[in-house]
Order: sequence, then C-alpha cells, then structure tokens
Amino acid sequence: MTLYLEDFAVGDVRSYGQQPVSADDIIAFASIFDAQDFHLDAEAAKSTFVGGLIGSGWHTSAIMMRIMAEAFLLDSAALGAPGIDELKWIRPVRPGDVLSVRHTVLEVKQSRSKPEIGLVRFRFEVMNQNAEPVQEVTNWIILGRRGQLSAPSFRAPPAPWRYVPPATIGALLPPPGEARPIPMFDQLQIGERTELGSFTFTPDDIIAFAQAFDPQRFHLDEAAAKASLFGGLCASGWHTGAVWMRLMVANRRRVQRLMGDAMPRLGSSPGFKNLKWLKPVFAGDTISYSSTMAEKRASASRPGWGLVFHHNIGINQRGETVFMFDGCVFWQR
Repeated sequence: MTLYLEDFAVGDVRSYGQQPVSADDIIAFASIFDAQDFHLDAEAAKSTFVGGLIGSGWHTSAIMMRIMAEAFLLDSAALGAPGIDELKWIRPVRPGDVLSVRHTVLEVKQSRSKPEIGLVRFRFEVMNQNAEPVQEVTNWIILGRRGQLSAPSFRAPPAPWRYVPPATIGALLPPPGEARPIPMFDQLQIGERTELGSFTFTPDDIIAFAQAFDPQRFHLDEAAAKASLFGGLCASGWHTGAVWMRLMVANRRRVQRLMGDAMPRLGSSPGFKNLKWLKPVFAGDTISYSSTMAEKRASASRPGWGLVFHHNIGINQRGETVFMFDGCVFWQR
C-alpha cells in the first residue's frame, strides 16, 4: 500500500529495522568519506578522543536513511526532504552494534502553494541493540497527497549496505593555494573562512551511494529521475554531506603535512543544526565547499578541549548555494 500525506497523523510512533554494523562496514565508509583514526584503525583509535573504533556520524545517518527507505519511504509518495532542523550524535556506534529506527510524527501540514503535496515533520531516533539512542534527527519530509499525485511505480532492487566506490569516482579537487596552518583553540579567529576544495558528482558516484544508503528513484535511475519532481538524476542529501566531510578531512591532512606534531587535535562532533538542501546536486555538478568559524567556547565536560561552531556551505559551478549547515566539533585547547 502506498503511503500519502493523509496516512501520517501527529503522535504516530513506529519502529523498524535491525541492521548490524561491523568493523569492516565502519572502515569501508570512513576510508572514502571520513578518514580519521577513530573511524579507520582500532589500535590507533585507542589513543584518540573517543578511545576506540567508532562509526562516522555521517555513516550512522546514511544507515538511518536506508532503514527508513526500506521501512516506508519506498512505499510512499515521498518527494525528498528540504533539510534537517537538528541532528544529535548521542552515543558512538561501535563494531557489533545493531541499529534500528523509531520515528514520531510531530507535525503535518499541507502546502499552501502546491495543493498536491504536504509536509510531515518527524523525529527519528536511531537505537542500538540495548535500546539506547545513538542519534536523533528532526526534519521535514515532502509527501504527495492521495488523489492529487500519482504514486511512483519504480522500486529499487535489493543492494548491499556497504558503499562500493565506482570505477569512475568523481574528481576530488583541493582548494587553490598552499595549505594554511590550523591554529590552536585560543588562537582561532571568528569569521575566518577555509576553502575545503571541490568534488564533481558523476552518475556512477550518485548511483553507488544511493544503492547502499538512499535507494529512492531520483537518486538511482536516470529515467525515473526525469519523471520525478527533480527532473534529473541527483545526489542523495546525505551524499552531499558525506562529501563535505571527505573534503574537510582531506584538507586537514594537507595541513598535517605542513604542521606535523604542532597541529591541534580534533575530536568528534556532537551534531549539527540548520542543514538545508537548497537545490538538487545533479550528475555532472561540481560543488565547492567551505567552512567559516562562527563561535567557540570552552567545553564544560572535557577539560583541555573546546567546542568550535562552524558554518558550512556548498556552491555549484553556477555560483548557486546548494547545501549549508551549522556544525560543531571538539577542538584541542
């Protein structure tokens, strides 16, 4: 049965999914999108901020997306999401954890300008096998209304849960100019902007990520995407976020080669707010990412560490902002 806007009511709660996460899964994702020691090497992770191997937060989000897709999105008139109000990484995901998702419907409203669609605001909680929340997300999803919008006939074939890089992976372009040193927490300048580099999204890239984590028709099949609201094959929003992380880490590694042991250590992130997918990222688009320091403060829970808040954007080759969010990370003092 296809789910439409009318099938969601405020207060509805539903749980679904049982997805195990192995060390190999964690490392496979991190090696492409988040190559930090605590996501890549169990031994090296022991001496890091988190004390052991953990999954990237972007990996947890991608797994959540796949669980949601199989549970209800692929059987609904879902038309994508405009962004994320807030995301919290509450506990680390460690090898052997089994993840499930619970959603609560917070709000339902019809579109004033487009009567054929509406929006549902959800709270999604990702739980581990001990019923402990590891991630919480609040966001809107766009849904068609029954009798107003025809249901899609496309259904994605089953696929592995692990991202496999395509043979023609998109170009990863470093920012122009030489790497600049990263200051210690106390020397950070509010308003300072760092160019992270660019990435070209190929059709193969988009489809490979979607097969593993977001198998909706507009991310997976060119013909079906043309008939969708987007009008063409476009990247999953989680893919655009994971590429931001990939470029952020790549830039840090460039600086590491410059600074050596003088480079400050960075910890994990507790989450982000105000993520917006402003325009689709279509196959062939090149997105340039940057990060601007917005605020900093000492950590009350971690002596010797501070919290740095940063505003991040992605701009396509036409100068259009397609992606933005406000992030936070632990930073050595």
